[in-house]
Amino acid sequence: MSENCTHDCSNCPSHGSCSSEIPKEKLNPASSVKKVYGIVSGKGGVGKSLVTGLLATTMMRREYRVGIIDADITGPSIPKMFGVREPILSCEEGFVPATSKMGISLASINLLLENETDPVVWRGPVIAGTVKQFWTDFIWSDIDYMFIDMPPGTGDVPLTVFQSFPIDGIIIVASPQELVSMIVSKAVKMANLMNIPIVGLVENMSYIECPDCKKKINVFGESHIDEIAAEYGIDVLAKIPIDPEIARVCDNGLIELFEGDWLESAADKLE
Repeated sequence: MSENCTHDCSNCPSHGSCSSEIPKEKLNPASSVKKVYGIVSGKGGVGKSLVTGLLATTMMRREYRVGIIDADITGPSIPKMFGVREPILSCEEGFVPATSKMGISLASINLLLENETDPVVWRGPVIAGTVKQFWTDFIWSDIDYMFIDMPPGTGDVPLTVFQSFPIDGIIIVASPQELVSMIVSKAVKMANLMNIPIVGLVENMSYIECPDCKKKINVFGESHIDEIAAEYGIDVLAKIPIDPEIARVCDNGLIELFEGDWLESAADKLE
């Protein structure tokens, strides 16, 4: 691979003989997954896991079969959000994903640890290999939509997923701070380098609504997400507010009971 590689293999003179062209990982023979979407951001703490959980629940309510791969190996939060504590089981064909109360299939490192508070102190290649195993060694039964909750940034795991998984697109999650333009740019440019379609942007913590007068207050200042989306020619799929009720259902493992229609437009676009 050349040091000047752009990761755009389609027009590369070394296409077909380059070490950077990694074949897609094959699903377990007992699995079936129709569509795969990554939930990404350029930095941590913006709510990727929240958006993953809300979007998976929204698609499940539309009577699709949904799966989630928790690819944030060192900071997994999906099992807690869905209230799932039962360990992953295995059979001759492979590992069987855990199932949420309403039927969403889940794979997370926290469901393979003896204690959910045990830290995962692994180097990048081991982490990337584990994420691959969530795809190759698990039995994903008739999944219509698979969502991959990515760790923040543009490191080993996003690179592994983009290169090794049949990604249909990504959803970029951001927050309203001034820094967001640079952070979103990094995620957009990585997706473009890897030829991954961008479904759109979701702004989390967009505002808070006064419970009395219903006025929307921009806690982090005026949002620039529409300007950023226009700059890159992508859609704003949702603006999710700061809502104590969202925090409550997530903390209690009840995200499937959330009330709100913020991600209906995103679900429409995925359909």
